[in-house]
Amino acid sequence: MSKKKQEKVKHSGPERSVVTTNRKARHDYEILDTYEAGMVLSGTEVKALRQGRGNIVDAYAEIHNGEARVHNFHIPEYDYGTWTNHPPRRIRKLLLHRAEIDKLAPKLDEAGLTLVPLSVYFLNGYAKMELGLGRGRKNYDKRQAIAKREADREIERAAGLAAKRGRR
Repeated sequence: MSKKKQEKVKHSGPERSVVTTNRKARHDYEILDTYEAGMVLSGTEVKALRQGRGNIVDAYAEIHNGEARVHNFHIPEYDYGTWTNHPPRRIRKLLLHRAEIDKLAPKLDEAGLTLVPLSVYFLNGYAKMELGLGRGRKNYDKRQAIAKREADREIERAAGLAAKRGRR
């Protein structure tokens, strides 16, 4: 008897489901570069993230002894977990290529640069974290950024209205 081979259906692109984002990070920091890192997680941490639970607002990343780690990343305990549940705030290891770590280490030693988590998501079943290399903004920089964003919105709105009137 011959077994029929199942054809693999190719999707149009990678499946990405966002768990949580850090909107405050883009406001507080000028993001210079972004990196994608895997995370070393326990089973109940993955299950809690799949439920859409997790908070990276207070989180930050560092490179210590040649390893990237994230601090203050809060993943609440899994509701249906037993004694195997994880501690909600623990230091979690990030998976980056050695070349990326070697490139980031001297930049983080520079004054004013930090590694900030921007979002946590699942990509093809694997938990990933988007990290941003950022420089902290002063209050007047934040106000300037807000003013520029509002001016751009106003320009877009005016251009949209002009295009709408031209179609009539």
